[in-house]
Amino acid sequence: MQAEYRERRQQVMSKIGNSTAIFRSAPTAEQAYRQDSDFFYLTGFNEPQAVAVLAPHHPEHKFVLFVQPKDREKEVWTGYVCGVDAAKEIYGADAAYPIAELDEKLPQYLEKADRIYYHLGRDRNFNNTILNHYQSLLQTYPKRGTGPTAIEDTGLILGSMRLIKSPSELELMRQAAAIAIEAHNHAREFAAPGRYEYEIQAEIEHIFRRRGGNGPAYSSIVASGANACVLHYIENNRQIQDGDLLLIDAGCDYSHYNSDITRTFPVNGKFTAEQKILYEIVLAAQKQAIAQVQPGNTFKSVHDTAVRVITTGLVELGILTGEVGKLIEEEKYKPYYMHRTSHWLGLDVHDVGVYQHGDDKPQILQPGQILTVEPGLYIVPDTKLAEDQPETDSRWVGIGIRIEDDVLVTATGHEVLTAGVPKEIQEIER
Repeated sequence: MQAEYRERRQQVMSKIGNSTAIFRSAPTAEQAYRQDSDFFYLTGFNEPQAVAVLAPHHPEHKFVLFVQPKDREKEVWTGYVCGVDAAKEIYGADAAYPIAELDEKLPQYLEKADRIYYHLGRDRNFNNTILNHYQSLLQTYPKRGTGPTAIEDTGLILGSMRLIKSPSELELMRQAAAIAIEAHNHAREFAAPGRYEYEIQAEIEHIFRRRGGNGPAYSSIVASGANACVLHYIENNRQIQDGDLLLIDAGCDYSHYNSDITRTFPVNGKFTAEQKILYEIVLAAQKQAIAQVQPGNTFKSVHDTAVRVITTGLVELGILTGEVGKLIEEEKYKPYYMHRTSHWLGLDVHDVGVYQHGDDKPQILQPGQILTVEPGLYIVPDTKLAEDQPETDSRWVGIGIRIEDDVLVTATGHEVLTAGVPKEIQEIER
């Protein structure tokens, strides 16, 4: 992988020209540490208290790492660190320094740069460090005639790069998907009336770790009955009842790459008539939305397709009344389908990359992109409807359904990476 990290750094340096880019590691956390995704993408370095500098204009040090130095006493308590020397040997840095020397050493990589590339993140102290260096160099600019005169965000550069997955990234994401597939299939067999939602969660996350994953890609959602109408329900403490649908939204983090799968199924093995009707609408919406995942199509077309299928289904059931096109234009479907259909997937669950280039320039799908496709229907109790819409018949209320797959854009169409989890009614009923 080091060759790939090096190629990525070279690609960034070719884009920034006579400038300097600075990347900060994720802050230390008391829970399991997870590196900042941009930092990891460019370095593979997985320790806190680190800074990476890319300075293509520097005659010798184009890639510089500031890291924690070796400290035998400290390592006894908090674990081993790479150290300064190994940062050069293992990670290919042209120069490496202790992190405590950042303020002293950083100016030499900035004073000949035209601008600074840096993402102003949540670490306000480090933001201030960069801004202070920038302001200091601006004040002394007249003496040198060189130095950064602007700060530009690294997000657009890294976002466009990370949007297209390399073969090695695809291999990791396939493994993240394979582990999540096994966990979802086991959960469907394990689930039964009388069990608690947290029992299902435990089974899923046990498989994530047992199969070599870092754990859940996000807080696992195990939502039975009306809990499925809460989009980010994570309490997972209800006892599952006979006749419930169970919505499971859970993905695995494998070597920093993520999967994201949702399935909804009857815990007793048989849909009620109402559950089945709504499930068929969501499944049809998902299938038709996935069919839109083709190179050259727009990202927006995936969502638009799902919305049209769902709105049409709601009209056919009498839950909504009116002409489908107008209902979509006026967003009358939103009380029942209030979220977007897709997001990018990769090092982050909601991965980087733009969805729209201005109002009239939607993102075009390209081979190597991975997105989720996850339409849903949620008949929430006490839903507030427009005055021109009927009250929702009580037989639908409390049903929540979402179906989600991870879809790779290929040269000729698409590949559903998570197809190994059944979603057809005849496959999940028993």
